[in-house]
Formats: sequence, structure tokens, C-alpha cells
Amino acid sequence: MFGGPALRCWQPLCVKVLRMCISRKSRHVGAVAAAAAVMAVIGAGTAAATPAGPGVSGTVLTRTTVAGKDYVLRQITIPPGQSTGWHFHDGTLYGFVAEGTLSHFDSACRPDGVYRAGSSLTEPSGDNHVHIGRNLGTVPVILDVLYVLPHGAPLSEDAPNPGCDFE
Repeated sequence: MFGGPALRCWQPLCVKVLRMCISRKSRHVGAVAAAAAVMAVIGAGTAAATPAGPGVSGTVLTRTTVAGKDYVLRQITIPPGQSTGWHFHDGTLYGFVAEGTLSHFDSACRPDGVYRAGSSLTEPSGDNHVHIGRNLGTVPVILDVLYVLPHGAPLSEDAPNPGCDFE
């Protein structure tokens, strides 16, 4: 996997591939699947939800819709000691940790992954996959994320805390 400066070098290629799909108004799922595959391999992570901690931010880098699916490339920053809030996605999310360490927890309050810089993760779709991403470290977590969603779906859906002693 690529991380840090390496991702920064490859990220323009990912954006270029997605923009190429947009400019051609491709009706072929294969073209977008190729773009998604590139993102999954070289950099693609988490969301904003209830309540996201202070300073958590996300910037949409590009988006397109092909064959009823929205493809959204976004960068998310989670400051030290903050979290995304509890949430789920209506589609699959592919993430890449560019900086920091993301601690990921499921709705049973169990850690289901610790993702350090250079790691990738996939978040499956559906309200049966409620989760939270937390930055338990001392440096910001920076995630590069590719959302593959049904057309018109929000990036994330808020979910109540399932009973964990943390947010």
C-alpha cells in the first residue's frame, strides 16, 4: 500500500481517472469500476455522523454518477481525541489512512480494526453495519475515501450510540 507522500503522488491519477469517467459521461459500469479499483488499491475511509467531534471535517474532491451509482471521492480529517460519531452508509466505502491511526469500532462496542497510515479499509453498506471511527492518537487522522452509493443517498446516516461508554 502507498501512504503519506506516495499517496499524494498517486491521488491526482485517481482524480484524473474519475474525471475522465465524468467527461465521457460513460454509461459503462466497467469504466467506473476501474476507477473504483484504482482508488481501492492506491487510496480510498470514514464519514461524518452523530455527533462528529469538534474539528472533524470533510472535503469532497470529486463526484460522478454512472448507472445509478454515485462515486464520491472525499478527504476527511479527524483531530486527536475526536471521532466521526456513530453512523452507517447506504453503499460501500473504501478508505485509505494517509496519516495518523484510525481506531474503528462496531455496534457491539468492540474494536474491529486499528488502521495505521498506509492501511486501507472497507466499510460495508447497511444499517446493520453501524460503526464509529476514533482518533485515539496525538496527530490528526487523514483519510482518503471513495463512497459508492445509490444515486442520491447521503454520504452517511446518523445512528444513535448503541450503548457504548464512548462517542
